[in-house]
Amino acid sequence: MKYHHEKVEEKWQQYWAKNQTFAASNNSEKPKYYVLDMFPYPSGAGLHVGHPLGYIASDIVARYKRHKGFNVLHPQGYDSFGLPAEQYAIQTGQHPEKTTRENIARYREQLDKIGFSFDWSREVRTSNPDYYKHTQWIFIQLFNSYYCKHSDKALDISELIKVFETEGNQMVDAVCDDNVAIFTADQWNSFSSEQQQQILLQYRLTYLAETEVNWCPALGTVLANDEIVNGVSERGGHPVIRKKMTQWSMRISAYAERLLQGLDTIDWSESIKESQRNWIGKSVGASVDFVIPNSEFVISVFTTRPDTIFGVTFMTLAPEHELVSQITTPEQKAAVDAYVEATAKRSERERMADVKTISGVFTGAFAEHPFTKEPIPVWIGDYVLAGYGTGAVMAVPCGDERDYAFANFFKGQNGMPEIKNIFNQDISEAAYGEKGGFELVNSDFLNGLGYKDGTKKVIEELEKINQGKGKTNYRLRDAVFSRQRYWGEPFPVYYVNGLPQMIDAKHLPIVLPEVEKYLPTEDGQPPLGNATDWAWDSVQCSVVSNQLIDDITVFPLELNTMPGWAGSSWYWMRYMDAHNENEFASPDALKYWENVDLYIGGSEHATGHLLYSRFWNKFLKDRGYAPTEEPFKKLINQGMILGESAFVFIVLLRSKTTLSNSFLSSKNLNIENSENFLGAALAPKSLVISEEIYNDIKLNGHNYLVDEWINEKASNLNNIKIYYSAENVIKTSVDISLLIGNSNVIDKNKLRSWRPEYNGMPFLNEEEDYITKREVEKMSKSKYNVVNPDDICNDYGADTLRLYEMFLGPLEQAKPWNTAGITGVSGFLKKLWRLYFDDNGLIVTNDEPTADMYKSLHKTIKKVTEDIENFSFNTSVSQFMICVNELSQLKCNHRAILEPLAILVSPYAPHIAEELWSQLGHQGSISTVAFPIYEEKYLVESEKEYPVSFNGKMRFTIKLPLDLTVPQIQEIVLADERTIKQLDGRTPNKIIIVPGKVINLVG
Repeated sequence: MKYHHEKVEEKWQQYWAKNQTFAASNNSEKPKYYVLDMFPYPSGAGLHVGHPLGYIASDIVARYKRHKGFNVLHPQGYDSFGLPAEQYAIQTGQHPEKTTRENIARYREQLDKIGFSFDWSREVRTSNPDYYKHTQWIFIQLFNSYYCKHSDKALDISELIKVFETEGNQMVDAVCDDNVAIFTADQWNSFSSEQQQQILLQYRLTYLAETEVNWCPALGTVLANDEIVNGVSERGGHPVIRKKMTQWSMRISAYAERLLQGLDTIDWSESIKESQRNWIGKSVGASVDFVIPNSEFVISVFTTRPDTIFGVTFMTLAPEHELVSQITTPEQKAAVDAYVEATAKRSERERMADVKTISGVFTGAFAEHPFTKEPIPVWIGDYVLAGYGTGAVMAVPCGDERDYAFANFFKGQNGMPEIKNIFNQDISEAAYGEKGGFELVNSDFLNGLGYKDGTKKVIEELEKINQGKGKTNYRLRDAVFSRQRYWGEPFPVYYVNGLPQMIDAKHLPIVLPEVEKYLPTEDGQPPLGNATDWAWDSVQCSVVSNQLIDDITVFPLELNTMPGWAGSSWYWMRYMDAHNENEFASPDALKYWENVDLYIGGSEHATGHLLYSRFWNKFLKDRGYAPTEEPFKKLINQGMILGESAFVFIVLLRSKTTLSNSFLSSKNLNIENSENFLGAALAPKSLVISEEIYNDIKLNGHNYLVDEWINEKASNLNNIKIYYSAENVIKTSVDISLLIGNSNVIDKNKLRSWRPEYNGMPFLNEEEDYITKREVEKMSKSKYNVVNPDDICNDYGADTLRLYEMFLGPLEQAKPWNTAGITGVSGFLKKLWRLYFDDNGLIVTNDEPTADMYKSLHKTIKKVTEDIENFSFNTSVSQFMICVNELSQLKCNHRAILEPLAILVSPYAPHIAEELWSQLGHQGSISTVAFPIYEEKYLVESEKEYPVSFNGKMRFTIKLPLDLTVPQIQEIVLADERTIKQLDGRTPNKIIIVPGKVINLVG
């Protein structure tokens, strides 16, 4: 009876779907275990073998926990809003909903083939109105909340209004904008409704504000920092500029300290925690106010080194700082404007990463030192960011390397004084950046002090003159929450006199409208500006035609949509109660599941999704909706499965020549210039060459063999010598499906028919095999190195794919894919099958196993249990192979061994395990059968094979019971005929016996 994976896998996948085998219950006496994958964005490319890696690992844990008696929630869904679907819609005219739906169907087909134990009854899609209804509701809760520093949590905005009505805001300790004016209760009560709303926007956790954003003109939208790579958009590689826009923002900065402290309570890798700590960027120091004389302007800075205040030589503002245009002198205006414009074309990440370039412009303005009253020149420089701190720095070149380099670069220019040294240290060659080992000099009342005492003293003095105070600062900035896109969650917001109003939750969802075009409107409005029915009737409480807008009862709706991270910032809670129409999840479901016990996903989300998720979870906890402070107890970042790309080398037959136009005309070459004459004369216009020749051309500019080939083919040009440059030679990746079998040899005919540009393309040597260059790199459709999991499942089976991906190496590490290695895993499963069956059917007996059989089984139980608990899945696969080999040698067909073995294998290779369990006579699924328990007694050795040595040299071994005494061992060894032969009548001087270890006869 042979193992046919295709029949077995189809049978059990149908069984699981029909019987809802993996559906979790929200009411169970079992302990709960919630294991979650970062849900996928359903792209049109489908899955490659790198995508399931984390899913397989989480599935092993989920299945193991079911065996261990847990009620396991292991759901799956789709992060289905986003820019790629919208860009595809723009290119093809297809509605994003249609392409998203089709892509999801493809993903589901592929996921089902691999045999994951997902609870599909709880599937979510962030682009479905029944899902984003609750995302809109959460947005409203954020809008109606503020962060109270006194209670250190978010409270309803009505609590703040009560304080304003009775006390004003002078004593309010809340997170708010920096420029909030102080008012009394009487003043508040006298304000108009619009004035009150404007004030409240300065406190709300989500608010409208003019913000510096990353604007991508080509995509027509704002991009988050993590959507920009090397200064261009990750999607499409388009230029990104900094631009001021009125945007919705979220006051994530209010949670900076809690986000920082919470990292100590969760089981995440140190690298991810450190990424978040750096992103949050806590700094302790002081805020200092520098007055611009004869004006109302004040430059506020935050510094971690207030002790160095007497070393301030100049000040630097971010080019986007609001004061730049107001303080710049007429003489400096042109230079400043040009610099600001140039800086706008660089992303914040690019500016932060560029530590080598020094650039800046003097504004012509001077600030006043708070103590000495000396004038301090004010510069702008792109190394200062508007969103970090106050967007301004007090530059102390003697104590900071970047300030030191800046001062020396502009030394002698207008607006750059000599560097002031305030340390009793030499700064002639470099700044002194240490916080110890110095005394302050040239520092007035700080002279003789060090870092700690100097910091304390200067803060006291700043507070006395009301020009500064001690402060803790965070790099973390409020998150821009608006996108100028179509395919995203609509805001539940309409505008009355330009002020945002929330739509009542009972009228949600506000459904994304139909539009004819997905691009921004001609006047620059977001794509929703193309909608004809996108106004809010505040009487009928419904979306109506724009033509009905009268700003009395019918008002315009928000045209921006929410960012991609909106729906993914709370989705794990929706899985807990996925079909609840009235709440995002019921209190009972939330209380039962609490949070995610194990979360698996990519490390690229360290400072995006994972930070926003923690923020939303903490907010919902504050408002009484979430049961826990942190969403994910344990996080594992799976490594990447790398592809092995294939490359060919090509000469592009386009070269300059000195041939005259009359000569070209005589050869019937209809070409206006001689730039591409060779390509016109020859068909085709490219030649495939070897890597060796490619390197020769790169080094020398031409190659003899290529020259000869060209001259032969170009005989109609009278064998005129053709020269070509190294720039005409390229290394290009080709699809690995064009290779013959698992070799590195390319199928030349397949290559020629692969893409139009290869049609008829010759090889320099047609007779020989062409060996491609292979390189390991990221598996990607664009690199043509993608391996489709469907092919592996069809050829070898899903269980083989699952085992092989785990076998490749530790989960967290990157590892290259090599299809050639999969045959060994496939062979292992066939060998496992043969323990249970021969050609005639089941051969399992009820005979009592031998001690060696029990030993092999329990070694495996121990190893696999430890490996799953420690997420070391690759070594489990090795142990399975060892065990099956041992049991095969022992000719084991004993039920007492093979039944537990099937359960052990089940988390890794569930289809074959289910079939084995069924063939052994059991009803139902193996998925909840109790996991085998390791018993140490089966691994306790009763005998020991001792090495017997004579004068330190081992001569033979002898197997003896471990419970023998030393005299008994000695008696047996001396009586052994091999010992007698070795001694040859001699009596040993000494006999060394260590029970359980060694026997040595000396002399």
